[in-house]
Amino acid sequence: METTFSYTIHTPETIVPEKKYPVIFALHGIGYNEQDILGLVEELKSEFILIGIRGHLPHENGYAYYRLKGYGNPDRELFDKSMKMLQDFIEDSSLKHPIDMEKRFLIGFSQGAILSLSLAIVLGQAIRGVVAMNGYIPSFVKEEYPVKQIKHQSIFLSDGEFDEIFPPQIGQENYDYLIDRANSVTYTTYAAGHEISEDNQRDLVNWLSENAYVKL
Repeated sequence: METTFSYTIHTPETIVPEKKYPVIFALHGIGYNEQDILGLVEELKSEFILIGIRGHLPHENGYAYYRLKGYGNPDRELFDKSMKMLQDFIEDSSLKHPIDMEKRFLIGFSQGAILSLSLAIVLGQAIRGVVAMNGYIPSFVKEEYPVKQIKHQSIFLSDGEFDEIFPPQIGQENYDYLIDRANSVTYTTYAAGHEISEDNQRDLVNWLSENAYVKL
């Protein structure tokens, strides 16, 4: 598979021939890398195929998927390009590895959450569930992208009570937008800032493990 993304993949230690596995595509925040976000779900590596996607743009001590003109204001050209690249990466990876096409999950923090939520409503049936932490859906994605139905999707939203970048009102807006569109939406605010608390990490791992085996 040729890709402009570097990535890290973890597969179950023993791959059963002909068996298909649920997958988590993990997207990090700006200035971080794929190892940071994969660390949150490492304990699921016996149940899932885990794929951490590194942003292709260098940013400070890490990487980014697109650049910003200001908080809440993505560079539209770079955002659009990254969305297309990520869609291609997800489809190519799904063909290369023993992935259950009906159990593809996205997880992201901050910039990774923004992209995960955007991908979820653009890819529709291709995505089973999303974990989005401290992010939002850009208005231009809702209004200008070819948004699909997500009635089958389950979504886990979280944010920090003291997050000064994306305050809880952003999380509430996400919930209000998604609640009537998705199969189920879980939304929790934690006593944290723009970060992922231990409680948040524990809850998202439990949520992913449970939702991988929920029958629609």
